[in-house]
Amino acid sequence: MDTSKQAARGLADIQAFLYREAHLSAARRRVSAFAARADGLTHGQRMDLERWYLEEQKYVARMVTEHIEERIGAAEAAHRLRFGRWLRGTMIAMTAIGLTIFVCTAVVVGSMT
Repeated sequence: MDTSKQAARGLADIQAFLYREAHLSAARRRVSAFAARADGLTHGQRMDLERWYLEEQKYVARMVTEHIEERIGAAEAAHRLRFGRWLRGTMIAMTAIGLTIFVCTAVVVGSMT
């Protein structure tokens, strides 16, 4: 892998990390605000609630990412299939045109002699 691809991958990894951390930070704020409003929870229960909510957010984010990955894979497969069919059709058409030109040239040359 050349350096430009490594740099691009590194930047994408950094961006994904920062996005994930921002999402988790927002989730922490939401669950902290919710836990603060809930009466009757002990400190341990609040910590358990926050930990559970953050794990749930990570799980949901992972599921969404996997779903998007599957959809992109399906779209790429469909695109490869369509492109292969188009390429095959183009090749057949070019072969037919080439044969037609060859036959026409042979007929013209044959009629001249």
